[in-house]
Amino acid sequence: MEEAVHIRQARPDDAGEVARVYIESWHDTYPGIVPVQLLCTMTPKGQTARWRASIDARARESVLVAERRQSGIVGMTSFGSARDRALGFDGEIYTLYVDPDHFGCGAGRALLRSAFLNLRQQGFTSCVIWAHSKNNARFFYEKMGGRPIAERTARMMGDTVPETAFGWRKLALAVKSTVR
Repeated sequence: MEEAVHIRQARPDDAGEVARVYIESWHDTYPGIVPVQLLCTMTPKGQTARWRASIDARARESVLVAERRQSGIVGMTSFGSARDRALGFDGEIYTLYVDPDHFGCGAGRALLRSAFLNLRQQGFTSCVIWAHSKNNARFFYEKMGGRPIAERTARMMGDTVPETAFGWRKLALAVKSTVR
């Protein structure tokens, strides 16, 4: 029997594990997508401080973690008010990452579902997620009911990185998803 995933609000003392998941996810997912210099500048100390500040600043950004009893924190998400309201969505998932060793355990889906629930409780009605266009997570977002709604090009350490926005007009995941 597979171990269950539990979602909860992140606490300040989770910042180190949130940073670990974030860094490991970036190092697993983004080589060849973002500049290698960016990956090299991500340090546990710097990311821990960044995530501790985000966790402490609940008014601007909410942070949830996914835990498994035997493994500890295996995923994280952060969300809040949409940064670009011109797209017509009021909420936004800023980050959603799962430890590469725990892909396929249901943590991503559970995090997205919980983030949507939290956004609804905060009065939001819709959501957008920006993803690097070459990131395979784009297929996860599509299976969860997100529809490509916009594209842009971001600059990261001098390189251009294409991004795609996925939108949900209602805060609900796809009912017939094949992702477990």
